[in-house]
Amino acid sequence: MSDRAYQPALDLDRLTAIDMHTHAEVTEEGRTALSPELLGASEKYFKAHGHRQPTIEEMAAHYRERHMAAVVFTVDAEHATGHPRIHNEEIAENCAAHADVLIPFASIDPHKGRAGVREARRLVEQYGVRGFKFHPSLQAFAPDDRLAYPLYETIEELGVPALFHTGQTGIGAGVPGGGGIRLKYSNPMLVDDVAVDFPHLRIILAHPSFPWQDEALAVATHKPHVHIDLSGWSPKYFPPQLVRYANTLLKDKVLFGSDYPVITPDRWLADFDTLDIKPEVRPKILKENAARLLGLLTD
Repeated sequence: MSDRAYQPALDLDRLTAIDMHTHAEVTEEGRTALSPELLGASEKYFKAHGHRQPTIEEMAAHYRERHMAAVVFTVDAEHATGHPRIHNEEIAENCAAHADVLIPFASIDPHKGRAGVREARRLVEQYGVRGFKFHPSLQAFAPDDRLAYPLYETIEELGVPALFHTGQTGIGAGVPGGGGIRLKYSNPMLVDDVAVDFPHLRIILAHPSFPWQDEALAVATHKPHVHIDLSGWSPKYFPPQLVRYANTLLKDKVLFGSDYPVITPDRWLADFDTLDIKPEVRPKILKENAARLLGLLTD
C-alpha cells in the first residue's frame, strides 16, 4: 500500500454532517475537469457565473470550518468528450492530506475496459479510495450496458459504493445539441438492472431525479442496497413525494449532498431547515446514513 494512501481519520462525534456529493473540478496546475464550453453551460445553469473552482485544499478548509466531512470526486469522461480527466491519484493523495474532513471517491470511464478494472482495484488497495462516481450522460453509456459490468463486479468485490448521476444535468444545458449529452442514460430505472445483477453492490442514486423521481423512489424502496443522495437541488424545490419517502420508507437510505461548489452546504442546509423532516430523521440524513454506508459506523 502506498505510504500516501488515505487513512480514515474522521472523528464522527465532532462532525455535524457528511456531504456525500462534492466536485474536484481543477488540478493543481489549474486545468479543469470539463471543457470551457461544458463548464460554462453548467455555471449558467446553476447561476454560478464567475465563481472560481476551489482547490482540494480550499475545499478541506471550507468543510473543516463547518465541522463537516465531504466526499470528493471528479468525472472521467475522456471517451465521450475527448477532454483529459483529472487523475484519480491526484484527488486521492490530496484528500489524504486532509483525511479529517475529506473522503476520496474515484471516477473511471467504463469504456476503458480491463484497464479501468485494474485501475479501480489499485485505487482502492493502494490509494484508499472509498467509492466510485459514474455520470452516464456525460460518459455516454447506459448503466445497464454490459461494457460496465466488469467494473461493477470489481467495485462490488472491493466493498465500496457506486454513485450514479441521475436525472437532468446542467452540463451541456443550452449548448446546441446539449453538447452531445444524452439525458436518457441518467434514468434511474437503468440502474435497476445493476442492482439485480450485483445484489451486494452498494448504490447511490445522485440528485432528485427529475423527470424520473418516482422511478428513483421505486428502485430505492425495492432494492435493499440502493440509496438516494439529495444533491444538486435546493431542498426547497424537492418534489413532495421525495420528502415524504425521506421521512418514512427511505429514512435510512437518504443522504445529504450539496453538489459543492455550485451549491454550497450553507445554502443547502439553510433550506433543509425549512423542510418538514421529523427530528429523529434529520441526523440520519445529515450524517448517520452516510457513516454506515461508508463503513464508518457499524451499529
